[in-house]
Amino acid sequence: MKKRRYIPILLILIIVISIVFFFLKKDVGDVSNVSRKVTASEVYSQKDINDAMDAVVKYFRNHFEGCKLTQLCYKDSTSVTESGGWAIQYNADQAIVLLSTFDVDAAGGDGSFNPNETYSDWQWILVRNKGGAWEVKTWGY
Repeated sequence: MKKRRYIPILLILIIVISIVFFFLKKDVGDVSNVSRKVTASEVYSQKDINDAMDAVVKYFRNHFEGCKLTQLCYKDSTSVTESGGWAIQYNADQAIVLLSTFDVDAAGGDGSFNPNETYSDWQWILVRNKGGAWEVKTWGY
């Protein structure tokens, strides 16, 4: 009789633990060993660039399933040339362009990438207003 009493409690406990694990397991992209390369900038401080890179790392970790981010790069020449148009498009005060390299697993990540491929010079476009936080707006080639 006592055993029957514990079965529903045990089932509820298993369900609760499963739900908690599901919601806590948010990291899908591997960002454990990202190399950062930054050229001197006439526009942005080192902190500005690092904050933008941090935003990309966070986005990648949460959205790029089955992919491993290996490098983030800021090139002043690339960013300055392209950022003005992006700022206008997204109605922002500033835009920054970062480049990345990442590897895709055998499953093709979430299915939208080529399996076992390395993507290089993948662009990340981020914007901000009034010196606020950088927001990832788009990415790709």
